[in-house]
Amino acid sequence: MQQKRMAGRREISAQLLMASPKIASLSWGQMKVQGSTLTYKDCKVWPGGSRAWDWRETGTEHSPGVQPADVKEVAEKGVQTLVIGRGMSEALKVPPSTVEYLEKQGIDVRVLQTEQAVKEYNALVAQGVRVGGVFHSTC
Repeated sequence: MQQKRMAGRREISAQLLMASPKIASLSWGQMKVQGSTLTYKDCKVWPGGSRAWDWRETGTEHSPGVQPADVKEVAEKGVQTLVIGRGMSEALKVPPSTVEYLEKQGIDVRVLQTEQAVKEYNALVAQGVRVGGVFHSTC
């Protein structure tokens, strides 16, 4: 148990040294993140990394939308702010329970249309904020 706690602390310490990667490009159904060779449809981004956001992992649908389980992984990466992109036409909902979950973790939450969310996210990266994001790149 002690070793697991120490390993967890080392991981968080290493993450504190890493910057959040910029979103390099966004178009309908495609996102590229600085430092990754992958093209994402939907993605999660945090200081030091990114990955595809597969809604099937948590059973997410446009409504009720982004669940606390969808943002938990990014929240645990030591972010100060988490930006949620609701899609190009804002079809993806974000229930109050998700915002409340993040606020209870001491995380500032910004919920925006995806193009605006990416602009906000990249501006926060440029300011050196430890920012994370979950982005939906279609509807």
